[in-house]
Amino acid sequence: MDATPLSDSSAWQRLGGADTAAEIAQQPALWERLAEDLAQARERVQAFLGDRLSDPRQRVLFTGAGSSGFIADMVADRINAQWPADVRAVHTTSLLTHPALYLQRDRPTLLVSFARSGSSPESVAAVDLLRAQVDDARFLDITCNPDGELARRGAGREDTCTLLMPPASCDRAFAMTSSLSCMLLSALCVFDAAPWPQRLEHLREAAALAREGLAQWDAPAAALAQRSFNRVIYLASGPLEALAREAALKVLELTAGQTLALANTPLGFRHGPKSTLDGNTLVVVIRSANALARRYEQDLLDELRRDGVAGQVLSIGPQSDLGGGDDHSLRAPPLDDAWLAPVWLGFAQLYALQRSAALGLTPDNPFPDGTVNRVVKGVVIHHG
Repeated sequence: MDATPLSDSSAWQRLGGADTAAEIAQQPALWERLAEDLAQARERVQAFLGDRLSDPRQRVLFTGAGSSGFIADMVADRINAQWPADVRAVHTTSLLTHPALYLQRDRPTLLVSFARSGSSPESVAAVDLLRAQVDDARFLDITCNPDGELARRGAGREDTCTLLMPPASCDRAFAMTSSLSCMLLSALCVFDAAPWPQRLEHLREAAALAREGLAQWDAPAAALAQRSFNRVIYLASGPLEALAREAALKVLELTAGQTLALANTPLGFRHGPKSTLDGNTLVVVIRSANALARRYEQDLLDELRRDGVAGQVLSIGPQSDLGGGDDHSLRAPPLDDAWLAPVWLGFAQLYALQRSAALGLTPDNPFPDGTVNRVVKGVVIHHG
């Protein structure tokens, strides 16, 4: 089939991908709206957090499952480096199975939950778990659904602050796209140590860059998706390592597992995973804004291109004075990797959407048989 532009809503309607396409395209506008919403929520959020981030005894757990868990991974290290509090990412899927590794009854703990629907069993159970096992537990729920369980159960509670994303971010499609990017940027705005006006300006800068990127990458990503790679590998480091995992998950989800997708770091890839390469493999290196990391990334790019084993090797990210070739780069403002992550994710979202359509699937619902669901089902919560 011929590639379909992101803006051709009628064509995507016929292909069963209208919601996914719209939710990818709307992200820059949603982020601009988000900046306005966060400016209004600033005093409420600051009052809730108080000076807890300045307390070394305070534990902050960023949590979620699946894509929401990857948000936690993308933001936690940056926030931890800025504050005395102990900040870490723990997926709900680990917190529920091994709570003793992460919770102490006498250690004040703030649970920051990322949840598109706010109704997944793990999200709700994680809140209940903290209330039962931590004496001083507080909850910041960053969610897209005002009618979800988290928003409903947290209403009116002094120990809970609910931060709702713009209404359109509650993706109707199967895959998380605009919901993920809005929640990620919200967390950065809330927890970054920079002055609030600067945080909101970073958000607006990311929106402008993403608008440029989606326009620039639409046709190349569509053309790339027409090639019959049956294996895709995303490589990135630092906060972007979780972005690589999310990018790989988008391919797996939207192709219903027909295209195998893996993620690793540029340095870690040589330690065994490089053996997965063959002529039907696409490798995408997501470049860091960090100059030192870019040198390691370029070494691997040069090596992979010199080896000639992979079907195609390309990179995306900020313009760099290293290397060249088929890079999909943008002139980025001086932002850290966590702030730029949702921009580069746009390329991966476009590719996954187009690859799904190229395989004859319906991107809005790649699993019409219900074997995988938009909101996870079938989870039984066990209590120790």
